[in-house]
Amino acid sequence: MSRRGFLRGRVNAAAATAQRPPWARDEADFVAHCTRCAACIDHCPTQILVRADGGYPAVDFAGGECTFCGECVSRCEPRALYREQAEDPPWTLRVRIGQACLAAQGVECRVCGEACPAAAIRFRPRLGGVALPVLETDACNGCGACSGPCPVRAIELRSMDADAMNAPTEVKQ
Repeated sequence: MSRRGFLRGRVNAAAATAQRPPWARDEADFVAHCTRCAACIDHCPTQILVRADGGYPAVDFAGGECTFCGECVSRCEPRALYREQAEDPPWTLRVRIGQACLAAQGVECRVCGEACPAAAIRFRPRLGGVALPVLETDACNGCGACSGPCPVRAIELRSMDADAMNAPTEVKQ
């Protein structure tokens, strides 16, 4: 672990990797191509792109969601953000609802489901308890709309493999 990582509270270096903007190349290619010009940051209409460590752009879902407008890609002259075809997916990010979820603790909360524009988070009623969130991963586009409003930060977006992207996930109590 680096001294900088220790002082910033980063115990696990792998977890410190910032989420790159949509249509970013793999990390090594992204860093090799990105000039840190901030054109993508300056032109993001939802303003969720921020400067991360080293001045490279990263996504901060606390400020909002990604609408996948493609403005960041069109402004990226060095092509660190690159979309070969219009139908190329922006990334393989999908929501993961953790055990810190208020519903798993018996507290009624449906903020994530109400914020999800893709209706990928539904709530399954339970006898004798509050409804638990169920994520339809095939409906989730990884926009991050549900992440920012979560009062306990129980929602994270992680890269998923192809098999995991098509399976519903449910918070266990």
